Amino acid sequence: MTDLRPSTPVARPSDPAGPAGPADPGPGSAAPPAALTSPLHQRHVALGAKMADFGGWTMPIEYPGGGVVREHTAVRERVGIFDVSHLGKASVTGPGAADLVDRCLTNALGRIRPGKAQYTLCCEESGGVVDDLIAYLHGGDDVFLVPNAANTAEVVRRLRAAAPEGVEVTDRHRDFGVLAVQGRDSDAVLRATGLPAGHEYMSFVEADWAGRPVLVCRTGYTGERGYELLPRWEDTGDLWDALLQAAVPHGGLPCGLGARDTLRTEMGYPLHGYELSPDITPVQARVGWAVGWKKPAFWGREQLLAERASGPRRVSWGLEATGRGIPRSHCAVADLSGAPLGEVTSGTFSPTLRRGIALALLAPEVAEGDRVVVDVRGRSVPALVVRPPFVQVRASQA
Repeated sequence: MTDLRPSTPVARPSDPAGPAGPADPGPGSAAPPAALTSPLHQRHVALGAKMADFGGWTMPIEYPGGGVVREHTAVRERVGIFDVSHLGKASVTGPGAADLVDRCLTNALGRIRPGKAQYTLCCEESGGVVDDLIAYLHGGDDVFLVPNAANTAEVVRRLRAAAPEGVEVTDRHRDFGVLAVQGRDSDAVLRATGLPAGHEYMSFVEADWAGRPVLVCRTGYTGERGYELLPRWEDTGDLWDALLQAAVPHGGLPCGLGARDTLRTEMGYPLHGYELSPDITPVQARVGWAVGWKKPAFWGREQLLAERASGPRRVSWGLEATGRGIPRSHCAVADLSGAPLGEVTSGTFSPTLRRGIALALLAPEVAEGDRVVVDVRGRSVPALVVRPPFVQVRASQA
């Protein structure tokens, strides 16, 4: 979830396009399709949330009473509850379902056992990334996938086209909601709600909550200890209400996707459309750990092996601003003599560090500790090249 990720991504997971207002279609153009909404939409409106478009879905960015910084801090210090129901969901079922996923997506599904989840990538044959997603392995004939919202249909289309007879790939985007409970007090919140907690990182449990099924996953996109819950679409509102009530004694808050983005950026987690895209490969984005290099087949294998052997033409790094200014996506990065080195992919104000931070694709000769300059709206902002994460979370909480 990249956005369930590592959204996703962990994410993962988070989502591809970031917040943006609707585009004007212009005279004579067809009107854009109506934005989709989560099963909690009316609850967010009632709470006074600021809403924006994410991958075609109207989702909460922040809530009144402190906004992104307060919500970010709640997750780092206590607990926060996110609605990430815009994330995609798809099932791959039938004899050979796991084999199909393994030979198409990058990671080696054989590395995990049933009941475990895995961050993986759907690549072009060119090596570029169509999407990053989480695969939940139920068994050899049942794999559940959580892609990013805007890429779900394409991931489903590609897998369906590759599926042998007897294997079904089903888009289940609006069959399930997704709620993320993130922070050191997440276990206590789940237990107070009547859900299981404490299971192994990247594992999941099929639970019963008030007679209703919920998949409880030890995943997240914040760097903190946490869970992502998949209730049925129609049960999502009741579960959200119960979680918020259970979080009150811990100082927990409802959190929007603005805080989710600052949290994932502090950890250096990639977001599709920014650090990953059809033009940015796993090798360039430093997510080669999610590639099963010894597998005989996966989409993009030959191109990625060649790039890995020859070395990428650019590599992802972190930038920590040492002067006043907040780097933003597409800001140019240069060395101290003015020679271009690359550009920022994501940038934000870090509520934890109280300064600007960024992820950037830079020339291969750049090294950790180098001093660079970022062009922020025509102003040169000095920055230090660092290897993410920008903040250290407690190992016991991860």
